[in-house]
Order: sequence, then C-alpha cells, then structure tokens
Amino acid sequence: MGGLNDTVVSEFVLLGLSTSWETKFFLMLIFSLLYFDIILGNLFILFLVILASHLHSPMYFLWANLSLIDVDLSSTTVSKMIKDLLREYKMISFQGCITQIYFIHITEGVEMMLLIAMAFDRYTAICKSLHYLKIMSPKTCISFVVTAWVTGVSHAMSQFVFVINLPFCGPNEIDSFYCDFPRIIKLARTDGAKYELIIAANIGFMTMGTFFLLIFSYVFILVTVWKHSSGDLSKAFVILSAHITVVVLFFTPCIFLYVWPFPTSSLEKYLFIVDFAITPVLNPAIYTLRNEDMMIAMKRLRKKGWFAQFR
Repeated sequence: MGGLNDTVVSEFVLLGLSTSWETKFFLMLIFSLLYFDIILGNLFILFLVILASHLHSPMYFLWANLSLIDVDLSSTTVSKMIKDLLREYKMISFQGCITQIYFIHITEGVEMMLLIAMAFDRYTAICKSLHYLKIMSPKTCISFVVTAWVTGVSHAMSQFVFVINLPFCGPNEIDSFYCDFPRIIKLARTDGAKYELIIAANIGFMTMGTFFLLIFSYVFILVTVWKHSSGDLSKAFVILSAHITVVVLFFTPCIFLYVWPFPTSSLEKYLFIVDFAITPVLNPAIYTLRNEDMMIAMKRLRKKGWFAQFR
C-alpha cells in the first residue's frame, strides 16, 4: 500500500443549503435572479466605464476592475450552487473542489487589494486633490491592479500547498454549497488541527489587517477633512459611506469564518452567501446610485441611446 496514492477520494458530496424540495426550488429562483443581476449590473458598469470618455479616471478604472472580480467570484460559486440546488446528489470532483477553492481565494485576495487601492484613491482625491492626477497616474493604477492579482495568486498558493498533498481517504461529505480549506481539512486522514491553525492564522491575519487598514484610512480621511474644512465633512462622509458599506459587507463573513475558527456550519454557509451573492449584486447599486458622474452617464444613455451616446 505504501506505493499507492493516499488521496483516494475522487469526489466530494456537497450537502447544500436545504433538504426540502420546496425550499431548494425557491432558493434556485432567488439565486438565479441574483446571479442574473450580478452579471448584468457589474458588466454594465464595466462597459459603461470603458465606453464613456468622462469616466476614464482612476476611480472608475478601479471600480471596473472590482466589478470584473465580483463577476468572477459569483461565477465560481453561485453558478454551481444554482445547478446543484435541484440535484439529489451534489457531487464535485476532487480536482474541481481544489480548483474552486483556488479561484475563490484568488478573487477574494484581489478584491481586498482593490479595496485598499480604492481607499488610497479616495484619500488622494479628498486630501491631496491638487496632486491627484499626478499621484493616481495610469501607471499607478495599473500597478495597483497588477499588485492585486499577484497578491491574490500568492495568497491562494500559500494555502494551496498545505492542502493538496493531504491524504483524503475517509469521509467525503462537505456541509456547505461550496468548497473551502477549513472544510476539506476536516475530512483529511491526518491531524488537521495544525493545518486549520495555519490556514486560520494566514487568512485571518490578511483579512483583519486589511479590514482595520481600510477602516483606519476612512477615519483618517474624515478627521483630516473635519480639521481643515468642517463644511466638507458631510460631503466626504457621503462619498466614503458607499466604500464603508462595501467593506463591512465583504469582510464580515471572512472575519466570522477565519478569525473565529469554530462557527456553526449552518450560520457560516449562509453568511458566505453575502460575499458570493449579496455584495456583488449590491456593489453596482451602492457605487452607482451615489455617484453623480455614473448617474449622468446613465441618463444620457436613456435619452440618446447607447450608440448615439458613445459615438
């Protein structure tokens, strides 16, 4: 037996969100609508930023990249969940499970870095407005995006190496609708406590560090505005409130899972619906409805038509 591959589990069974057919059918309809809205809303922002010349600025460049990441994250998780909801046996291959985990952590790592870049962009626009275009040059914006992707891939690989060679030759049921490191480590035929601790420490440190950095940056911006021009404080808060809302929605499930490593499974999987479905569908509305330039672009679209607007 020593020459055989210890990883004999070829597939995992996802237990999903519910065992009731009525509930599963209802959830399939709800998540199908959410997924449609995610694709439509985020791709609309992406193409609007590309085609509208007055939106060719650092802030909208970063927003467009965030929209693209939201589409990728939801397509990795929500699309499979929709297909699985009406299946009696929700199977995912070992390779498929590992691939899903890998892409989830890449996209979440990229999104964290993009949120940091967007916070820096708002700090520069509000506190260094005279030097904004010089600081947030096209080269700087591209560097932010490249750094975000390098960080996301590095973050995913750092987790991946701990899991890929674990011996999976026992139970193969995952009490969730998607794969993730803490769940499959529990299924490995080994003492998974040290691996769970390493994963939780790694992801938890990155999550909490990014979250507090973002909150500190927003507070710093508001304090700076309050000290220099109290009259602009309400305007700055309105601008930042959209960013703060997105940050809270995105980080709450991550903090719950990785910083507190022993959540109840039922609550945990429903919390991650916020990351995979709710936040991506709300992001276009949160950012667009509070942004005058985006609203103007959409009004022009309605009045003149798509092609007439961008000729």
